[in-house]
Amino acid sequence: MPRPARWRSLSKLLVLAAGLLAGGALLREMGGVPGTAWVDSTIRDEGIWGEVVFVAVGAAITAIGVPRQSLAFLGGYAFGTVLGTALALLAQVIGCAAAHAWARALGREWAERRMEGRFGHRLRPLRDALAANPFSATLALRLLPIGNNLALNLLAGMAGIGLGPFVLGSAIGYLPQTVVFALLGKGIRVEGAWQLGLAAVLLAVSIALGLWLLRRHRAARVLDEES
Repeated sequence: MPRPARWRSLSKLLVLAAGLLAGGALLREMGGVPGTAWVDSTIRDEGIWGEVVFVAVGAAITAIGVPRQSLAFLGGYAFGTVLGTALALLAQVIGCAAAHAWARALGREWAERRMEGRFGHRLRPLRDALAANPFSATLALRLLPIGNNLALNLLAGMAGIGLGPFVLGSAIGYLPQTVVFALLGKGIRVEGAWQLGLAAVLLAVSIALGLWLLRRHRAARVLDEES
């Protein structure tokens, strides 16, 4: 690769890393990952404004790697199961799309070289599975009880996987665990035994589905081999 192109690719990768580091620094300035105290002081009983702030902050923190399940828990705690699930899912999808677009814009050239280099034997099978069936492979990976949300967003973006099928597969795949953790958040706030019990049952079903997918879907088997 010519030197100017190499430096352009490196500079894009550095900007990508700097963006993630800046997001982490912002979280530290905020006192860490938002929790129930933040919900009580900033979000609850604030009407539409609280919902907008929740989605905006949730999208930002999931885009830089905060576990999406924790956001779903806070959604249930703040807004109840139904609205909490909807708002948390919206934030997760926006964060997913943002991380994908960020990586696609800044890291694609670097990823293509890695596919040809020493990391290719680990990255290429998963990239190929996503490229062959973007929607179904993404859906299977999102339903699994293993894997890293941010890592998959960045890999899909850098590998040039289409945004539409990737985000749609992510949204549907996010839903089961989002419902589960929103139920947990609601149950904790109101000390509702039935919400906690239903969440436990749904979590068991979600894990069972993920384990079934590990044996059935090519992308899931690839991820299992790498984990």
